Amino acid sequence: MKITAALAVLPKHQFEISEVDLDEPRADEILVQIEAVGLCHTDIVARDQILPVPLPAVLGHEGAGIVVKTGSAVTKVAPGDHVVLSFRSCGTCTRCLAGEPTYCEQALALNYTGCRVDGSKAIHNQDGPVSSNFFGQSSFATYAIAYETNVVKVDRDIPLKLLGPLGCGVQTGAGAVLRALACPPGSSLVIFGGGSVGLSAVLGAVIAGCSTIIVSDPMPARRTLALELGATHVVDPSAQKVTKFVRGITGAGADYALDTTGAGQVMESALGSLRPHGTLGLLGVPSNPEQRLPGLASTVLMFGYTIKGIIEGDSQPDSFIPELISHYRDGRFPFDKLITLYPFEQINQAVEDQHAGRIVKAVLTMTPPAH
Repeated sequence: MKITAALAVLPKHQFEISEVDLDEPRADEILVQIEAVGLCHTDIVARDQILPVPLPAVLGHEGAGIVVKTGSAVTKVAPGDHVVLSFRSCGTCTRCLAGEPTYCEQALALNYTGCRVDGSKAIHNQDGPVSSNFFGQSSFATYAIAYETNVVKVDRDIPLKLLGPLGCGVQTGAGAVLRALACPPGSSLVIFGGGSVGLSAVLGAVIAGCSTIIVSDPMPARRTLALELGATHVVDPSAQKVTKFVRGITGAGADYALDTTGAGQVMESALGSLRPHGTLGLLGVPSNPEQRLPGLASTVLMFGYTIKGIIEGDSQPDSFIPELISHYRDGRFPFDKLITLYPFEQINQAVEDQHAGRIVKAVLTMTPPAH
């Protein structure tokens, strides 16, 4: 079928809105009409080839939409179901069977290669195959092919235009606190970066019952929003030393720190903000692929620090996304305050605004097709 997609054609170049051809769903595939899709930093690092997905490519991995058609082997969803799309996992490896799909042994092949497992590509244009199947979806398009392991059925009472970010960015931040770190009530947490992932971590920390929630971000508007969402303290890292600020509040340092930036100096500051035996969670994708982990071995050893890499919040989307929606319904998880809506055709403006910090989280909405 003919669909409209945003093509990544060259690193650091604007997306091109283009008509492309999408395959019919195979036996294990699900055709989803995309209603809205979140814009994530990972899409940009893939476009810019820090994640080397072959170009041209249709990226996008925070899709939300309506099931149109299912392959003969699909039993999880049916046409008409509302769904959120998340990362893809195999469902059969050791990690998946242990309830840890974010660390699926086939994760790279299923999410980042730009093709199906057999090497075929679900999207084509006049010049030939286009990289597709990004995160098992490639949802920067009016329609996408997805799979049972990365489709989460949701109730119809919540607008789909809000739900896409639950598939990655919001899930990552909230899951880091509620799942990966499992911060106990009364614990202290410092979050470096007040973007959508960091502010989602604030929302998770409120639900977890953290007593001290500190957000470090240089942008005044994001510090203000962090306080509105439940942070107890904010700090401008360009105006004062964050480690000193954190210790002034917590004494010996925070129990937990989260870095959402991937920047070396920030990660060092995050590690230096911990109390002995504290844990640093790393969420940010480094812009420099050669970025080293923070801290000297002697420092980590002396203070008993744990440095933990966290993918997608260590969550199981089938259970965690409905849990977050339930919290939203109850007024305890106002993630919609992070979102600014853009028409799909304004994707490049959304990228610019998000990069400049004028907004927190862009969500691209599709114009419904004529019937």
